[in-house]
Amino acid sequence: MADNSSLVGGQSLRKIHARVIIVQILVMIFLCINLLLIMTFFKKECFYKTTRYIFFAVTLLSDSFLLFMSNIMLICNYFQFTMPVWFCMIISAVVILYFVVTPVTLTAMTLERYVAICMPLRHGELCSQSSTVYCILIIHGLSSVPFIIFFSIFFASASLSFYTQYRVCLAEIFVLYRWQDDIRAGVYQLYFVLMCITIVFCYVKIMKVAKAASGEQRKSIWKGLRTVILHAFQLLLCLIQLWLPFIETAVLEISFKLFIFVKYIDYILFILAPRCLSPLIYGLRDETFVHALKSYASFGLCKRNT
Repeated sequence: MADNSSLVGGQSLRKIHARVIIVQILVMIFLCINLLLIMTFFKKECFYKTTRYIFFAVTLLSDSFLLFMSNIMLICNYFQFTMPVWFCMIISAVVILYFVVTPVTLTAMTLERYVAICMPLRHGELCSQSSTVYCILIIHGLSSVPFIIFFSIFFASASLSFYTQYRVCLAEIFVLYRWQDDIRAGVYQLYFVLMCITIVFCYVKIMKVAKAASGEQRKSIWKGLRTVILHAFQLLLCLIQLWLPFIETAVLEISFKLFIFVKYIDYILFILAPRCLSPLIYGLRDETFVHALKSYASFGLCKRNT
């Protein structure tokens, strides 16, 4: 009996290790790709002076940071490492912030495409380098609202002794009462609705302009429309993330083992997958960026051969 139980335990442990290794490989691949794209972004002046490329760099940086931090939390959860609640709070605050930064930035990128196509005469004024910096600050300000509300409620509810306890670092440990989860759900649903309305509004307006355009202008506008559609799909995956905490909280009440498995699947499908689309949308579909990327990746050999 002892041998059988140890065999089952060993198989279970190997399965857990295999899952963790798969995640580490995927995270390393995505981080290396993002690093290459970020370095390419800083190589050409036209990139860091153009609004859409600046937003692209913001998504790459926020995605990379989120992947790194959430991966650490995933490893800690898998092996049930414990840490002081106050330290877990700091990590969770950063993860929640960059969890929201990407979908908000994608919404801003869609608005930039709307301005470029539907208001071309005002694009230079509204999407200047200085206004883009202010927009990035606004993006981070809006993205910080959920974790400020979430932790303000926690501060008002938790006792001082709770902060020094050692727990497995999960966002769920900060939900002490059901009404806290309801408020968190309300905030995320509000963000979900506002971002969906913005995407649909931009799509409809660009579609109208595309139908009225002709020739080269029509071709350019339809390319912008396809970019908006890709943004919408990527944003949909990111917005599904906003619903994950409520699904995971319900699963946690059933079984911690099932919760870890669901969290693993959610991480692969709705955190890793959407973040591989950013390089596709702007890194590989944009001719200017692709040319610079090839030149940089081949150490300038492509440039010398052309």
